[in-house]
Amino acid sequence: MNSKVADFIGRHQLLSHDGLHIVALSGGADSVALLLILKQLGYRIEAAHCNFRLRGKESDRDEAFVCDLCSAQNIPIHRAHFDTKEYAALHKVSIEMAARELRYRYFEQLRQDLGADTICVAHHRDDAVETLLMNLMNGSGIHGLTGIRPKNGAVVRPLLCLSRTEIEEYLHSIGQSYVTDSTNAVDDVLRNKIRLHLVPLMQQILPKSSENIAKTAGYLKEVEAVFDDAMKSALSKFVTKLQPAIGSADRREAEAVKMTDLQNLPSSECFLFEWLRPKDFTSAQILQIADNMATQTGKTFSSTTHVLYVDRGALVVAPLDQPASSMKIPEEGVYKYQEKVSFRFSFSDSVKVLKSDDYVTIDKEKVEFPLTIRTVQSGDRFVPFGMSGSKLVSDYLTDRKVGLWAKRSQMVVTDARGQVLWLVGHRIANSFRITPTTRTVLKIEVIL
Repeated sequence: MNSKVADFIGRHQLLSHDGLHIVALSGGADSVALLLILKQLGYRIEAAHCNFRLRGKESDRDEAFVCDLCSAQNIPIHRAHFDTKEYAALHKVSIEMAARELRYRYFEQLRQDLGADTICVAHHRDDAVETLLMNLMNGSGIHGLTGIRPKNGAVVRPLLCLSRTEIEEYLHSIGQSYVTDSTNAVDDVLRNKIRLHLVPLMQQILPKSSENIAKTAGYLKEVEAVFDDAMKSALSKFVTKLQPAIGSADRREAEAVKMTDLQNLPSSECFLFEWLRPKDFTSAQILQIADNMATQTGKTFSSTTHVLYVDRGALVVAPLDQPASSMKIPEEGVYKYQEKVSFRFSFSDSVKVLKSDDYVTIDKEKVEFPLTIRTVQSGDRFVPFGMSGSKLVSDYLTDRKVGLWAKRSQMVVTDARGQVLWLVGHRIANSFRITPTTRTVLKIEVIL
């Protein structure tokens, strides 16, 4: 048993004999076996136990057991007590999720405090099989079908090479007792249903089913590596970063992918999943997006953090809008409008027509203060410089082929009467232009 675990640790480079390692010790068969095997293999270990106060006297029994075990083995132990139900209610998560968050947060803090290298948890092969089956039943992609990883950051799992039966037989052979969590025998959650009903039925049908599923997960890990490399290359090649325009109040960048590139990929759905899932789009949304790629410009999809636009032969993803704001400008000076956007307003008797993407000059006498800086609103109209008829700002931007992403945060400067005098980064309104009778100019600059 020790040799099997040692080989697994070495193959995956999980532990160092020079470092300190924390063993998550619940008192169950798996964690007890992990503690004893790592000690026998000569690793420097300390134990950590969490009492979640969920099972009354049974929780206290578990804590007393692990304390006695560590005392007998001369292993230092650290303990933490949590009000798990209160945490779950406060954070609006399930009891299971609350316990998981509390446990791993405590382990990581303890690891840092002790200067330990790793946190060793006692997941075994059957746990990995149950996880794979859960993900399969929930409609997971390839990343959910590779079981449990031997290493995830500082968390390592040295017992993934063993089955639950092997662990229990090992403890029986050395006369070591352990505690049993009574909730594991209640089929109230999906994992317990799989463990208590599905896996035993599979073993009846094919005795080596769990072992074979674990092997399949190993094969899929190799497929996953090839898949990830291909997706990384495709994302690098086809995703274009879009920098915000001068006139955008939102300075965060967006990303775009051309429809033609998507259509030429072996699987556009796989690409979309890898691109959009980190941006909190759900699997159902991604399938819907894949089905609507040929739709007309203007279709949008929103996640909790991002918005996707179908925009003139491309899919554009941008962070969700920041709260719209407006700022009154009572007089000349420099004003900070957003975190990365400021404006300078200054008067000059040197009458010159100046125009750039980031500054303009207009006739001061035609301007009524206070001015306002804001993002464009539905119904905004102006007469663009050099034209005679008014035009909706949104139509003007469309004619200029400004994308939906840029239009949503386009800035304007208006006067006291609400008239648009500058569509920032584009044009001034014709009525505020400099003429031969102009005596004083107002220069407006956007500073990024």
